[in-house]
Amino acid sequence: MNKVVFITGATSGFGRATARRFAEDGWSLVLSGRRLERLEELQQELQGKVPVHIAALDVRDAAAVQRMVAELPEGFRQVRALINNAGLALAPEPAQKVALQDWHTMIDTNITGLVNVTHAVLPALLETGKGASIVNIGSVAGEWPYPGGHVYGASKAFVKQFSFNLRCDLIATGVRVTDIAPGMAETEFTLVRTKGNQAASDALYGSTTPLTAEDIAEQIFYVASLPDHININRLEIMPSRQAWSPFAIDRDQ
Repeated sequence: MNKVVFITGATSGFGRATARRFAEDGWSLVLSGRRLERLEELQQELQGKVPVHIAALDVRDAAAVQRMVAELPEGFRQVRALINNAGLALAPEPAQKVALQDWHTMIDTNITGLVNVTHAVLPALLETGKGASIVNIGSVAGEWPYPGGHVYGASKAFVKQFSFNLRCDLIATGVRVTDIAPGMAETEFTLVRTKGNQAASDALYGSTTPLTAEDIAEQIFYVASLPDHININRLEIMPSRQAWSPFAIDRDQ
């Protein structure tokens, strides 16, 4: 059977690495993202290995998402795995210093975008049935709070709970649902969050060993390739050099 994987946010980081990993195993690829030129580069790289369909897409636009899914070419319609990867963090400052628009952008992308794509692709997954997978990219921030996490962490908590509730609704359909929650991983994440501050990115990842995009892609592929009767509900992944800190305490000076 032709195996089709639908990946959002495929232009960089986890999404791009995941496209390459599934291509290694011969899956057909549906790749979306906002930067068409990067999608075209990835298509050129992988087209000789597997069939690749690309579409510039802003997941926040529900009508555009529905149209893109409805217009999938023959050979790309029977989706076996949906990888909801599109998302971002902004504004690492304390909540009281953050622009409201940054909060809205995270909510619209990480929550509304996730819902838009899932709703549009779900009929194809249900048609595939047994062994189909929805893999939602959450974060350890959805479980563990930290200063500056505010709406980003809250949005990833939504990803976790949405994944769990989908599992309940889809139990008799054969469609599996997983929330993959990475910890520190070196991608463009911090550059986006700090609006291009390379020094901040270098400081975060320097002198330690973070996860890589390929590490997470391998876990995504693993989850989607398990025997049909196995569902990983949630997979939280940290680098071995990352762990939790003691509770913060404010003291009088």
